[in-house]
Amino acid sequence: MTIALDAMGGDTGPEVVIPGAALCAIRHPELRFLLVGDRSRIAPLLERHPKLKQRAEIRHTEVLVTMDAKPSQALRQGRGKSSMWMTIDAVRTGEADAAVSAGNTGALMAMARFILKTLPGISRPAIAAMWPTLRSESIVLDVGATIGANASQLVEFAVMGEAMARCLFDLERPTVGLLNVGVEEIKGAEQVREAGRILRESRLPIEYAGFVEGDDIGKGTVDVVVTEGFTGNIALKAAEGTAKQLSTYLKLCLSRTLMSKIGAVLASGAFAALKDRMDPRKHNGGVFLGLNGVVVKSHGGTDALGFATAIDVAIETVKNDLVSKIKTDVAIMTGLLREPGPAEDKQPEPSL
Repeated sequence: MTIALDAMGGDTGPEVVIPGAALCAIRHPELRFLLVGDRSRIAPLLERHPKLKQRAEIRHTEVLVTMDAKPSQALRQGRGKSSMWMTIDAVRTGEADAAVSAGNTGALMAMARFILKTLPGISRPAIAAMWPTLRSESIVLDVGATIGANASQLVEFAVMGEAMARCLFDLERPTVGLLNVGVEEIKGAEQVREAGRILRESRLPIEYAGFVEGDDIGKGTVDVVVTEGFTGNIALKAAEGTAKQLSTYLKLCLSRTLMSKIGAVLASGAFAALKDRMDPRKHNGGVFLGLNGVVVKSHGGTDALGFATAIDVAIETVKNDLVSKIKTDVAIMTGLLREPGPAEDKQPEPSL
């Protein structure tokens, strides 16, 4: 398997991407890497990681997409020559099995859609995030690709998210819920209620659990939480901010008095386990679903461990052939939704 990496993406570029790839090279000895970016910055870092160097190829370009570039601007200025474009294009040509970038999310999605195109039956792609829960992990989508999705797009997200959960969680029939302001069927925006109706009444092979609320995400009430990009992105950022807030509160409380400091020492093992469980680096990597290829978005400010996690997500996605599974599921969905319901099947009585 070959993974193409946008070595210039993110807040620090090669300084994080190369060490992250080196961690993955140790975990996955069979892996090969295509490192796209400025050779003068990549090569010296590669010398520090001989195992990675043996299985990596550098594809040189000095053109990069900045983190504040607008998607349209990135498409015009980076087409065919930026590290982000060349990384995604390697998937299109078959030189790489997946692309990973920590770069500008909007530009990455715009380029990925332009280069790889969407799958038949998918109107808009979605970004799916892995979310730590009290049970284990769940998938939340969309977390930023499609703002204001309509009912049919939410149903598409449900199908794609369910396929991803089957692949990554090894579940035969994952549960799917629609994020809403209440669990009652009369609540919420019209498009959410309509999507819920379709999922309830259709014969789609999905274990639809109904509406879920914001606190159900962390509880792990369902395996897949479906929402549109605006709400999903806010939920994601709110969760990240809350985790940092609680961590700061905890540090302040444990250093306030002598007794609290002693207590912190005694409970250090439990605190270490908590920190490990909530570590955002271990849940890094948003998968772009609905494209003719695998593209994974890493958090722009992550470190080497976080970037390695994003590469791991790409590896699992490819190994489990997620794109083919989504193609199959979407074809089934399209066929079932086009079939007439029981009321439409019934022919009128002939008049006498």
